[in-house]
Amino acid sequence: MQKLPESLSAVVEQLARLPGLGPKSALRAAMTFLRWPATETRRLGAAIFELREHLHLCGSCGAISDTDPCAICSDPARGRDVLCVTADWDSLLCIEDGGFYSGQYFILGGLLAPTGDRAAENMNLERLDARLAGGEIREVIMALGTTVEAENTEAFLCARLRREHPDMLLSRLAQGIPLCSEVKFMDRDTLRQSLKYRQALK
Repeated sequence: MQKLPESLSAVVEQLARLPGLGPKSALRAAMTFLRWPATETRRLGAAIFELREHLHLCGSCGAISDTDPCAICSDPARGRDVLCVTADWDSLLCIEDGGFYSGQYFILGGLLAPTGDRAAENMNLERLDARLAGGEIREVIMALGTTVEAENTEAFLCARLRREHPDMLLSRLAQGIPLCSEVKFMDRDTLRQSLKYRQALK
């Protein structure tokens, strides 16, 4: 079998590292780039470079943003006393897209694995502690989903928050989220119901 030219092979190798792209799909994508006008491929390369140069994590909530704090955290029209905790940015975007939540967010950056492969120190707990230390937050909504990992993480966080903030109201998403599901895959109406009928954690 003929070997790919070195420059093409290098692009295919990089593309194949993306989620959902295997070697064959990566090769098809690379061949598409070759058919594009040179100006388009340069524009794509520049956009990827700019992505890394100008985007960073919001120091308050952990969202990807080109400003710090991000637009959500700096919006004076949003409530300051309710904090919605999500596992990742995808879940935040999904809730925010619905337009029915106007409080604050916090992104954990991951969940606890049931096997213990992902330790608590890999989550943004220090940033969460700093966020709660300000005294503005009165309620924390656990918007983590209903997977085993989400349930483990929720139990861990609730124990921690009850110990350090005994007067804090803790709630979770309720109706509409089926078992073994992730928040980022929920539709808008399901999320609206879940937020509206959230339940206090006992």
